Amino acid sequence: MRMVDIIEKKRNGEELSTEEIQFIIQGYTAGEIPDYQVSALMMAIYFQDMNERERADLTMAMVQSGDQIDLSKIEGIKVDKHSTGGVGDTTTLSLAAMVAACGVPVAKMSGRGLGHTGGTIDKLESISGFHVELSTEQFVKQVNDIKMAVIGQSGNLTPADKKLYALRDVTGTVPSIPLIASSIMSKKIAAGADSIVLDVKTGDGAFMKTLEDAEELAHAMVKIGNNVGRKTMAIISDMSQPLGFAIGNALEVKEAIDTLRGEGPEDLQELCYTLGSQMVVLGGKASSIDEARAMLKEAVTSGAALNIFKQFIAAQGGDDSVVDDPTRLPQAKYKIKVAAKESGYISKIEADDIGICAMLLGAGRATKESEIDLSVGLVLHKKVGDTVEIGDQLVTIHTNKLDIDDIIQKLYSHIEITKEKTDAPQLIKKIITE
Repeated sequence: MRMVDIIEKKRNGEELSTEEIQFIIQGYTAGEIPDYQVSALMMAIYFQDMNERERADLTMAMVQSGDQIDLSKIEGIKVDKHSTGGVGDTTTLSLAAMVAACGVPVAKMSGRGLGHTGGTIDKLESISGFHVELSTEQFVKQVNDIKMAVIGQSGNLTPADKKLYALRDVTGTVPSIPLIASSIMSKKIAAGADSIVLDVKTGDGAFMKTLEDAEELAHAMVKIGNNVGRKTMAIISDMSQPLGFAIGNALEVKEAIDTLRGEGPEDLQELCYTLGSQMVVLGGKASSIDEARAMLKEAVTSGAALNIFKQFIAAQGGDDSVVDDPTRLPQAKYKIKVAAKESGYISKIEADDIGICAMLLGAGRATKESEIDLSVGLVLHKKVGDTVEIGDQLVTIHTNKLDIDDIIQKLYSHIEITKEKTDAPQLIKKIITE
């Protein structure tokens, strides 16, 4: 088998065999196939696409390139959730505790963030003492005991994906549906879940800017999951404005705690209930979405979900007193109010640019080497569709530096106020089950 023949075959729009896809991934992971040949193949895939069988084979070849997590000793159906990312996306912290409180085991591997704010792992590390390194035995025991654990990603999970991802970034092949879908799904499958719920974001603050693109990616990932024996479904949700109010690591942990008390932002609560309902049904604890939703609401109102979150923090070495006293989370030195300069209605909060403001404060990483300031960020006081009067507080900036005039101006330029009322965007765009 020669790589050049495979490149030419895909360049001409032909279907690659299972054996050819395995040859590519095995050879590239082992360093036997050079970057320039894989780059040529990815460009051919970008233009010629892959069919469902090729996409599933590519995903499984990437899964088999490294470690696979064995969760068989965890009791029950393990359901994982993945979000394609966004601004203020605190969902995992609240959602996992809600679902765990309904008896569905949540054994989650999460990553660090590169961009607006830290990832789930960074957010959790804003809790004093919290650690994300657990042995497999500790991980399994914790999920069996309290139904919830979140750890950092294994160093040798899908090494083929790491190599391909880095190459896609510098060869103009990032926006390829088969390459994006196989990248995401390979990590979820290697992490050992039985079922997978996907939150595919669309809008200004999302990777997929249009609903059409988000739908195409969601369908691709759902088909891959189902084709390789994992029950998979996707929700397409809005990211034209930040989710919730908080953007920043400790600030988002506080917002997650508020949500578990039933006092969180309306959109964040609704997304947790929508995703969680699917997870509880897939986990076999409810026979319908309505039943699952009622169980989740009961877990919140009874305090069971908050109690799980508290147990989870303590089990991983964290200071669980933050649940009762969130001021024990890292606090920024200064809180600066940004007030409205005109009256009207909020018509746009450009998620991507607002996220960049948080990153400029230090809440996120511009590069992998960047240090995150866990205490800083933004808290919105208005969302799209809200009325606003001159002098009303639009945003509170939590910062450890005072030289932020450029950030304040950037906030003003990306929060639009108009005289005509704009409706709030629809949060849940579509639900895709096949």
